[in-house]
Amino acid sequence: MQIFIELIVCFFAGMGAGLGTGFAGMSAAAVISPMLITFLGLPAYEAVGIALASDVLASAVSAYTYGKNQNLDIRNGVVMMAMVLLFTMVGSYISSLVPNTTMGNFSVFMTLLLGIKFIAKPVMTTKESMEAVSKKKRMIQSVICGCMIGFICGFIGAGGGMMMLLILTSVLGYELKTAVGTSVFIMAFTAFTGSMSHFIIGGMPDITVLILCVIFTLLWARIAARFANKASAITLNRATGIVLMLLGSVILAVNYLF
Repeated sequence: MQIFIELIVCFFAGMGAGLGTGFAGMSAAAVISPMLITFLGLPAYEAVGIALASDVLASAVSAYTYGKNQNLDIRNGVVMMAMVLLFTMVGSYISSLVPNTTMGNFSVFMTLLLGIKFIAKPVMTTKESMEAVSKKKRMIQSVICGCMIGFICGFIGAGGGMMMLLILTSVLGYELKTAVGTSVFIMAFTAFTGSMSHFIIGGMPDITVLILCVIFTLLWARIAARFANKASAITLNRATGIVLMLLGSVILAVNYLF
């Protein structure tokens, strides 16, 4: 009976996380963690470690799919990733010195708001207008935005994927597919770093739950990424918006009703 419950919970957690990753570069931790904690009774630290581990392959495969379709900015993505990793540690350290500053529901509300945003005001930036920005300006923007995203994520402990998608589309002016592709590329490395640190500090998690979450997240991320790269801009905006709104609503329900 227990393995059946684990299978069902991991399937739906992986489906939500995979769709969020493939469509919007969303971190699996935002979906998987609350479901594992609520329905399987896993300790929060262990649940986050499993979620981050699930994110690694899902993000890597999604990034590969976006890259194969020329929807990935590796050059600026590497620069932003370095800044995100560095300033996540800075934000985390400063947060430890300031009491009562965490915002546990930050990523949930951001997920809902971004979902509404993509439906009401879709990102219609073209690759031509995106490429019109000078390489020097784009590099400077990547450094500054990477610092901002990393610090915020480290300080409040949430929202990495959503912050990246918001910054890439609204501030850096990326078209949606390239923004998601670059976001999942960065998330693959940040998730790997985070999951390894969790396992080293907290020990190995429940292996069955870990394997199930990794498989289901990877499967649905692959499906979502393939669909996203073939869809038109307006269809992708609507699909991304609907997925984010549904995920945000489900996570809120899990947090407050169970």
